[in-house]
Amino acid sequence: MIDAVAAEWWKLRSVRSTRWTLSVAGGFVLVLMLIAVQEARVWDGLSAQERGDLPLRPLQLMGPWVASLCLAVLGVLSVTSEYRSGTIGTSLAAVPRRGRLVAAKAVVVAAVGLAAGEAVAFASCLGPRLVIGGRSFVDQDGSVCHDLPAFAVEGASVAVFALLGLALGLLTRSAAGAITAVVLLWHVLPLLVFHLPAPWDARVGSVMLSGLASEVSGLGAGDSIYGDLLPVPVAVAVMLAYALVPLALAAFAFTRRDA
Repeated sequence: MIDAVAAEWWKLRSVRSTRWTLSVAGGFVLVLMLIAVQEARVWDGLSAQERGDLPLRPLQLMGPWVASLCLAVLGVLSVTSEYRSGTIGTSLAAVPRRGRLVAAKAVVVAAVGLAAGEAVAFASCLGPRLVIGGRSFVDQDGSVCHDLPAFAVEGASVAVFALLGLALGLLTRSAAGAITAVVLLWHVLPLLVFHLPAPWDARVGSVMLSGLASEVSGLGAGDSIYGDLLPVPVAVAVMLAYALVPLALAAFAFTRRDA
């Protein structure tokens, strides 16, 4: 198993798509900091009452949100690139047990997703706070240490998206099809759910993957398009199900069809 994981790690780090997707996720943090500069200037021009209506946290949460899409695409490409190039046969020759091959891919993709997600989440939390300096934004009164656990949960959710992308790539064997499905689950479907009549908008919105991390961390849905009705243990279980159920189905299909 260790050799299979090492081989999958070597394959993932050797392709350009890995560097590109990670660069986009990391580069977006710089974009957030530039936006934070403008938001700080806006804050300076507001009255004391108006400043109470200008939060910073929605900007901070955009980092892991975008990283979720980037790492989901990485998960898709980690397997569909082998189908496109024909090297999936070589992988199966090296690791004939297909379940082990899927497990090795999942370990590597989850590890990369978790590392990248936590890096982006913490940078998204700390970067804008450094930019605003001593300005007392309404949702930044607490210490950094108070906020970091919540952002750690946001970073962990990126790994869930990465595993979901891997599972969809295995199921569809098509980069275009799997990435389209990822985008639908990432943002298009939550937008459609948001327009459902009450109370179904909040009920269904509460189980949308992109909003589950905020429910687990306690940040809440706020004015977002997601719901906020699930208890923390249920939200954790639903989040894990988004990764593990599709991955189990993908592994089952992969072991019972031709490469």
